[in-house]
Amino acid sequence: PAHAAGSPTWSSRVAAAQRYAEGRVCVVAFAVVDQRGRFHQYRASAVAPAASVLKPMLLVAYLRKDSVRGRELTPRERDLLGPMIRRSDNAAASTILGLVGASGVNRLAEVTGMTRFRLVLPIWGHSEITPRDQARFFYRIDSYVPARHRRYAMRVLATIVPSQRWGVAEVAPAGWNLYFKGGWGSGTGLVDHQVALLTLGKTRVSLAITTRFNPTHAYGKETLRGVAARLLRGLWTASSTSPLPR
Repeated sequence: PAHAAGSPTWSSRVAAAQRYAEGRVCVVAFAVVDQRGRFHQYRASAVAPAASVLKPMLLVAYLRKDSVRGRELTPRERDLLGPMIRRSDNAAASTILGLVGASGVNRLAEVTGMTRFRLVLPIWGHSEITPRDQARFFYRIDSYVPARHRRYAMRVLATIVPSQRWGVAEVAPAGWNLYFKGGWGSGTGLVDHQVALLTLGKTRVSLAITTRFNPTHAYGKETLRGVAARLLRGLWTASSTSPLPR
């Protein structure tokens, strides 16, 4: 559709994000799937340690288990899954991984078409991910969750605790629903990542940003915010009368 002269396109957004990334003193890679399902990227096949970005995969893999998919979740299960995502509880993640098993995680990676994912045990935070795989996974993450548990899964991804709502959460456009998860290792800046899905009605956009070797965790968070701000710049809002950007 036609759009206002000078308004950003996906090409200009990606170019701006790439310029910003190349000016940072860390290693940045990102991928986007836009509202038409088109893929945009900068170093999207670069492998990075997953840190807590593995946790949405654990959530989906658990909810897909044959023994879980057709029944209500127990209070104990909610006490594990909710904190694992909302406040990034590592002990809960280790428990869920034990229940899912390596086969369950690897099966999910295969079903969702991941090409470079590698589960590393016993230190699951060292598992290998790429922005390409994660952006594509998050673009349709709800479709991989059994219908009975879909609302629950998306609700926990939408209700990350305030102290962890940095990066993309600071620059998400008004009116869009945001479902996301961050990963930051031990908080040293060695890895700082985010994966996200944004929806507005039937429109959806996903992104995955990985950063490595930040001088500090604060610097990593600012890198994520800067990349996300450029990738999401000019997206129409719920109150906008502008046509959908290219």
